Amino acid sequence: MTAGSRFSIWYFVGILLAFYGVIITAMGLYGFYSPPKDIKLVEYHAELWWGLVLLALGGFYVWHFAPHKVKPQEPVSHS
Repeated sequence: MTAGSRFSIWYFVGILLAFYGVIITAMGLYGFYSPPKDIKLVEYHAELWWGLVLLALGGFYVWHFAPHKVKPQEPVSHS
């Protein structure tokens, strides 16, 4: 992040990762309750695990790189 910008690109990457994580987790939950019959290794529920990993990583990026409000500095009085 440069000195003049308020938003880091990683903040937006975190939003995208969290968004994709929600979608893939929803697909994994759907596949958990109605598993397809013709796919091998379906018992590992890869969609659910990868969705949760993306959701956690995206949440971390959004939290860590969130733009913080800058508090105005109080004037210093010389008494």
